[in-house]
Amino acid sequence: MLPLPELMIAPNGARRTKADHPELPMTIPEIVECARECAAEGADGIHAHVRDAQGKHVLDVGLYQELTRELALAVPEMTVQVTSEAAGIYQPEQQRSIIRELHPAYVSVAMREMLDEKSDEHNKRQAQEFYQWANDGQVTIQHIIYSADDVAEWFARVDAGLIPLVGNQAQLLFVLGRYRKDLESQQEDLQPFIDKLRQYQGDYQIEWAVCAFGVAETLCLAEAVKQGGKVRIGFENSLRHANGELARDNAERVKYLREYLTR
Repeated sequence: MLPLPELMIAPNGARRTKADHPELPMTIPEIVECARECAAEGADGIHAHVRDAQGKHVLDVGLYQELTRELALAVPEMTVQVTSEAAGIYQPEQQRSIIRELHPAYVSVAMREMLDEKSDEHNKRQAQEFYQWANDGQVTIQHIIYSADDVAEWFARVDAGLIPLVGNQAQLLFVLGRYRKDLESQQEDLQPFIDKLRQYQGDYQIEWAVCAFGVAETLCLAEAVKQGGKVRIGFENSLRHANGELARDNAERVKYLREYLTR
């Protein structure tokens, strides 16, 4: 299992475009240059989305392979995590098939997309086989969790064998603000996740990180660091600093957070 980066940059996501911010990277050269700039400011990982020629979110094996090759040349010290996000476009079987073909070293997988409340026995079995395939193929998964209740559900599925782990180790990403009005997270959104983690963790060895939507992104990430977590930052989740100012680019968000943490 790859170690969870201390500070992962999420530079674009699946939905925002240059209409939201002119410095949001969409092409592979733009993403690589953004990664280089963010690494210079202290980011040690990148959460990577790719876009097609029209700027649409795609899970595309060829584009991912091209991006990971270019990133390995430009920022060899940076851990590269690809996304399996559905974004309302892909079904679980498509997500699994694409990730199997790509066979990345590191991928983020949302539990709710892979195993939602409507999953039938066939889909549960396919998801279980996918997680086991990742373990056997040394593909590190970071499990994306959207609510405190999902923390308990994730542990229940692990205990039931639906989400097999490597030993008793796992990586989680807590997403703050997903269900708040206008996707504006707040610092207090983190504590319910932490409380559930402490309640159910037991002997499991869990590394966790946080991402947060909106102008309070910096404050939420600072709280995560204070509580022993790691962070994911960038234009996928927020375009603004804690003072409300629009960031110049992703690298400035990384720099701002690092300076905020030192203060």
